[in-house]
Amino acid sequence: MGSRDLRVVKFRRTGESAWSEDDLASGEHDVQIEGVRVGLEAVELDDGAAVPKEFANPTDDTFMVEDAVEAIGFGRFQWKLSVLTGLAWMADAMEMMILSILAPQLHCEWRLPSWQVALLTSVVFIGMMSSSTLWGNISDQYGRKTGLKISVLWTLYYGVLSAFAPVYSWILVLRGLVGFGIGGVPQSVTLYAEFLPMKARAKCILLIEVFWAIGTVFEVLLALFVMPSLGWRWLLMLSAVPLLLFAVLCFWLPESARYDVLSGNQEKAIATLKRIAMENGAPMPLGKLVISRQEDRGKMRDLFTPHFRWTTLLLWFIWFSNAFSYYGLVLLTTELFQAGDVCSISSRKKTVEAKCSLACEYLSKEDYLDLLWTTLSEFPGVLVTLWVIDRLGRKKTMALCFVIFSLCSLLLFICIGRNMLTLLLFIARAFISGGFQAAYVYTPEVYPTATRALGLGTCSGMARVGALITPFIAQVMLESSVYLTLAVYSGCCLLAAVASCFLPIETKGRGLQESSHREWGQEMVGRGTNSKSVPRSNSGSQE
Repeated sequence: MGSRDLRVVKFRRTGESAWSEDDLASGEHDVQIEGVRVGLEAVELDDGAAVPKEFANPTDDTFMVEDAVEAIGFGRFQWKLSVLTGLAWMADAMEMMILSILAPQLHCEWRLPSWQVALLTSVVFIGMMSSSTLWGNISDQYGRKTGLKISVLWTLYYGVLSAFAPVYSWILVLRGLVGFGIGGVPQSVTLYAEFLPMKARAKCILLIEVFWAIGTVFEVLLALFVMPSLGWRWLLMLSAVPLLLFAVLCFWLPESARYDVLSGNQEKAIATLKRIAMENGAPMPLGKLVISRQEDRGKMRDLFTPHFRWTTLLLWFIWFSNAFSYYGLVLLTTELFQAGDVCSISSRKKTVEAKCSLACEYLSKEDYLDLLWTTLSEFPGVLVTLWVIDRLGRKKTMALCFVIFSLCSLLLFICIGRNMLTLLLFIARAFISGGFQAAYVYTPEVYPTATRALGLGTCSGMARVGALITPFIAQVMLESSVYLTLAVYSGCCLLAAVASCFLPIETKGRGLQESSHREWGQEMVGRGTNSKSVPRSNSGSQE
């Protein structure tokens, strides 16, 4: 075999290296590989750029999952995973959107007082809140795939069962059990993020949010056609279709390679990575798969180490505010559309007598169409966040979304017509959903693999606390004072904007952290004469 020069890209890691200091200083290395003489030359890559396909495999004796994911890149495997994760996300959105449609229907059909209507919404979030940490622990202890499968099958079973509820108490319990299952669906983001190369991660997680928007729009369209003819029971059954599809396709879903390595199951992780490389038509890195340090998995105290304490507390409030405001706006929308505008609600509430608290109005076709328009706002919300998040960074994107939502809430104080009301609700919902998306990008990036699912689970749990409280503001407090209701939502989001700015870590442009005991510098650099002078990544430190 003749001698020829190949270009070889090397991974610079923050751990120990096989190269000596003298080797690094000289920058000149000749490596004999299967009779081929290879000259290593420095190759400059832009920040976050993928490794070009023409580069040979890395020749370090060890590599990590992060290295393999970056080298294999984004391809057919990730597209399939995007659709599958999106189905779970779409199902979650549909189960949430049902709440704003089911509440006025049962209010009329079963003659429920407003506090029982609010409780029907809250019980779903009680279930979600109580289970979020549990699903996070299951995912960290037994695997992302296991936790996700169990939660989806649980939600599917009780979702279909709730369609047959004979009385209020039955549907209250069954919807609570549905909420318990939905609490595990956000773990799909954890699994998804761990298979994405750094350059594609933010955009892909945001694109998964498109499925959330599709789910909410599909639910309103479904209600528009199903509710007048077949009723709410059929709506509950048909809304479980994406969950059924996910359950059927779940056999294809692989376990997270990062989780397998953390569990000491290197062989399974390598098999998964080879499968991805084969599907993507990309080369696998050479050498032995390693982890920087074996750690205990998924302990609550890990979220409160000095390094992560402030991040955890601030993120909890940000997630609380996101869910409190998002679901509050969803519930307020139907109330505002039925009344016409804020001033109509104000004057209407003054004339309603106590004996009329059971008076109700079914949602009209016009209400469903306006609800559809405001729901469509989630699509531009995704696009705006997608454009902004890699330019401003995660923290500033969240702050911007909260501020614009607050301004729109304050503008609702003015007596405006139906068209202007729809426009303001459209803008407000676009940006609060954008803030939610930014939080979903930021949270898996900020925690190390050992506590990533638990961190996302606890944040999701705090979001459910906000969603649990919001029906009593949007549906019960609204009867007393519409202005106080809007002021609560506006004030909460302004505080969340401040909290976003005070987050100690910005995750823009850095890889997923394998361990809390090492830095995140997994960027790829060419080995050359300047290797020693390349600064180490400080993105793992609090700024």
